[in-house]
Amino acid sequence: MEKVLVNSNKYNGQYVAIKSATDSTIAGSGNTPEEALNEAIKKGVKNPFLLYVPEEGLVHIYMDRFYAESANPLTRG
Repeated sequence: MEKVLVNSNKYNGQYVAIKSATDSTIAGSGNTPEEALNEAIKKGVKNPFLLYVPEEGLVHIYMDRFYAESANPLTRG
């Protein structure tokens, strides 16, 4: 298992399962969340933490559901 996500393009565009939110050891990776999680579970990780590593140069904007609904003029009261 590797401990490298920063300064590496190896996982760009893939899902990565790490051991936990506090241990960034990579336990699995794949093109789907299921592939990454299954690989980590096969290696004995009980509750892997799933991340998506965006492709280089691709901008991702994340919003939680609460913010998205409250910012939507059609759902505001």
